[in-house]
Amino acid sequence: MQGHGASRGIALGRARLRLPHVLEVAEQRVAAHAVEQELERLHRAVDAARDEMHALRTRLQGAMVREVGEFLDLHALLLDDPELLFGVDELIRNGRYSADYALRLQRDRLAAVFDGMEDAYLKSRMDDLDHVIGRIHAFLQKRTLDVAGVAGEILVCDNVAPSELAQLQSQGVVGIVSVAGSALSHSAILARSLHLPLVVGTAEALHRINDGDALIVDGSSGEIIVEPTAADLRGYHERLRALAREQRELGRLRGKPSRTRDGHDITLLANAESADDVAQAHALGAAGLGLYRTEFLFLQRNELPSEEEQFQVYRDTVLGMSGRPVTIRTLDLGADKADRTGLVLGDEDNPALGLRGVRLSLARPEVADAQLRAILRASGYGPVRVLVPMVSCREEIVLLRRQLKRLATRLRAEGHAIAEDVPLGAMIEVPAAAIGLEAFIDDVDFLSIGTNDLVQYLLAADRNHEALGELYSPLHPAVLRLLRHVIATAQAHDTPVAVCGEIAGDPRFVPMLLSLGLTELSLHPATLLEVRRAIRASHLGALTMSSSRLLRARDRKGIEKWLASAAEADA
Repeated sequence: MQGHGASRGIALGRARLRLPHVLEVAEQRVAAHAVEQELERLHRAVDAARDEMHALRTRLQGAMVREVGEFLDLHALLLDDPELLFGVDELIRNGRYSADYALRLQRDRLAAVFDGMEDAYLKSRMDDLDHVIGRIHAFLQKRTLDVAGVAGEILVCDNVAPSELAQLQSQGVVGIVSVAGSALSHSAILARSLHLPLVVGTAEALHRINDGDALIVDGSSGEIIVEPTAADLRGYHERLRALAREQRELGRLRGKPSRTRDGHDITLLANAESADDVAQAHALGAAGLGLYRTEFLFLQRNELPSEEEQFQVYRDTVLGMSGRPVTIRTLDLGADKADRTGLVLGDEDNPALGLRGVRLSLARPEVADAQLRAILRASGYGPVRVLVPMVSCREEIVLLRRQLKRLATRLRAEGHAIAEDVPLGAMIEVPAAAIGLEAFIDDVDFLSIGTNDLVQYLLAADRNHEALGELYSPLHPAVLRLLRHVIATAQAHDTPVAVCGEIAGDPRFVPMLLSLGLTELSLHPATLLEVRRAIRASHLGALTMSSSRLLRARDRKGIEKWLASAAEADA
């Protein structure tokens, strides 16, 4: 079978089928005297599901805090939703249904409501509700939720939630095949961080694969082999040996420059959000941190972090990079990243277009002051830059610069040693900022293009929506032309510009980004050596000469054809 490779690697294992979230529960009623007992059984199951999610949340570390924690928090909120629980209670009281059957009836009611919604994002949240109901049902049956895996298994499912991935890997699951999903979804991004092979978009998987079948899954090519032959197994072992050789070859690039074949140096920075990320970036020879995410300090707690607590973390990050520049992004909560402190509004009609990023910082100046003071204090220990997310107009940058200047003056008066110059940069992820860049480029010291959100907003396509996986793609002519516009504007004003979205960490896209004029990439440390190898195989002069042909592409196929020809030239 052929799907879409979403997380590289190859796995051999036993198929474990998980059918879509449908509760196959027969109608069952209880006697009048047993109603209260059935209600108590339901509430015990809900409490157990809530405790399980809390336990998972407390075990998260590093990147898992952000990617997995967001979804566990959302599922915890759904468990407390009165619409869900009240409806089940009423069905048990008035219909005298068993808790299991009442849960199924309420699930089907809510599914009908979700199906009738016009908003694609809200409609897709039914998947989250199904995960929550599945947990409750598992505890009602006094069994372990079928997210549990066994060492050596390959999960074959309709879809997989980010909140499940770390648990599955820790249990020894070696790969995942899903019917739905996108290579740019949160689940795929997290699978790549975990080095867990993932193939998405395999429409026939649940029909053609049987529970217990032996499978070979190639997360690079998207190929799935059911009940492999002797020749298939020989090919699998050869592929394993090839991957091992590749890892050894990549290891030799740790101390090598990120330089093209024709002698042009490309700056490779790292994205980070934990001490482990910082240590890995340093060890792999990153030129600095191009994006340090600060949200994790706010997400897993019930109170806001103090200035002192933030300072300690930022200072340790700066010290960890040993003099290499550290770019700290100010708080980027909002949209699908909600905290527990009440800082983010919980009832926004359209949170992706709501009070997030710089808008939230400006709306809560006391929170922004504490964070900016902590960042400025950390600048006394090494080079630091401040990066502002979700900028859409000049006024936001002007206000932030004034705030930084005021706080720096006050900190020096208090006796703190801070850097004379702390550069201020803007993330270009809102189309208005990209199109209107000329209006404020002289007010910033550097730029960083956040392609994840820029593509999402430009194409009006939610990157986590399984039905839009083909539409949400950086390989769209409008995306490339807008990237070229931002890069050319930055070059004309002698302003450093980097890309820090997911495409920066994909070695397949290196020729495309170099041809557009980019000389700075910021990416997860896990893919740094692969991207360095792609840079060293590239000829910048030839790519620049062919950029006009790339920009003339009229559709995704034209761009993919250009990428294929660039790959052949570099081979």
